[in-house]
Parts: sequence; C-alpha cells; structure tokens
Amino acid sequence: MNRIQTKLQDNKKLLSIYFSAGYPALNDTVDIIKRLENSGVDMIEIGLPFSDPLADGPTIQESSTKALKNGMHTELLFDQLQDIRKSVSIPLILMGYFNPMLQYGVEAFCQKCEAVGIDGFIIPDLPAEVYHDQYKAIFERYGLINIFLITPQTSEARIRYIDSISDGFIYMVSSASTTGAQSGFGSTQQDYFERIANMHLKNPQIVGFGISNHETFTQATTHAKGAIIGSAFIKHLTNKGTKHIDEFVDGVLGKF
Repeated sequence: MNRIQTKLQDNKKLLSIYFSAGYPALNDTVDIIKRLENSGVDMIEIGLPFSDPLADGPTIQESSTKALKNGMHTELLFDQLQDIRKSVSIPLILMGYFNPMLQYGVEAFCQKCEAVGIDGFIIPDLPAEVYHDQYKAIFERYGLINIFLITPQTSEARIRYIDSISDGFIYMVSSASTTGAQSGFGSTQQDYFERIANMHLKNPQIVGFGISNHETFTQATTHAKGAIIGSAFIKHLTNKGTKHIDEFVDGVLGKF
C-alpha cells in the first residue's frame, strides 16, 4: 500500500505542510523534510518551483522565484532526494505544474520519483480527463497517486468523477482564490466543508488554502480528514529559518 493510503488510515486529523524546494537556501530541502517529520507532521508537499505558478499566492510565488534564482531545478531536486528514504518514512508528495514533467518526459519523471521515494503528485494544471485517459496507467505503474483539487464552484458531478478516478485523498480548496493564509473561515466556507462531507465520497478530503494556525486547522478539519499549510509555513521559514520548524508545528497542533 502506498504511504499516503497508509497514513490516511490513521485515527487522527492529519497535518500536511507545503514548502518550495530550494528555499530559503538551495540545499535546505532535505533538512526541512527531516525537521518536519521530527516535529510530528503527517505528510509533506514538496513544491517544484515553476516560473509561472498560476494557482499560487504571492508568498509561495516569491519563494518559488527565490528557489529558481538559488539554482533549483528538477534534476537537482531528484539529486537532493536520492537518499531521503534512508532517514524519513513520512509520505512525500511532489506538487508542481505539468510542463516540467512533460519536458522531463512523463514516464522518466515517474520512474525517477519512484526511485527516490515520492508517493504522489498534486498537479493543478493537469485536467482529470487527460490524466485518466493518458497518464493514469503510467502513474500507477510506478506506485504514484495523483491528487486532484476541488473548489466551492466544482459541480457535484465533477466531484464524483474525480472521486471515482482517485486513490488517495481529494485536495479541497477552501475558496476560489489563490493560496494564502487567512484569519478564519466564514459560514460560506464552513457550509462548503459540510456539504462535501455529506457527499460521503470514497476518498477522504484534506483542506488547503487559508490555514495558518491552530484555529484555522481546527475549523478546516471539523468535517475533513486533514489540512494543508503552505504560505504561513513559508513565512515562518522566511522570518525564522529552518531551526524553529517544531515551534510552528506545535502552534498549529495546539501543543503549547
């Protein structure tokens, strides 16, 4: 069983953390992964920096731009992760846009991901139908789970289609905006979380966009299996570096 699927069986609310590979410094990637696992995070999303990240808010865009300037690129990330499974067992998800995968060669990219221990992908610009018709068999050949995003505007029919071709979790975007931290969720978003929960999908949902602290983590996971934090964590890295990651995670999980 894939590490993502195994983790989803845990009887707890899950915390997934996103960061841009190669940020704050080019060679911070492995150190951040190890510190996140040691701090009690359940899954990690490693952002593959891209020059035109359409779905990302300003904080993640800035970190991606800085990572590219630092010299991060696909082959270097694979080199950095070459021995990662000697020291961590946490599910690792690669999040990025489809163009770098196409340039690398989809099958070669998947083969490399399997070799270094990646468990799945989040590819915001890969349409579900294209994945299902052209790439699902390739991803599955290398044990990789593809995770799709839904928003409050996604129709019930499309959500059920995405659920039918998914084998991990569904990334439930909390709003129609780009990524970014916010202070809390309003009644409209809470109604959306509840509506999706009442659909009784076969795949659990994990909420992303707008989660930054213990309050928003608790709100997001009332009806969902877990929550994803990106922008708030990157801001923490920007302000405090990699040495105080446990403080951030403890705050989100309410360990203080």
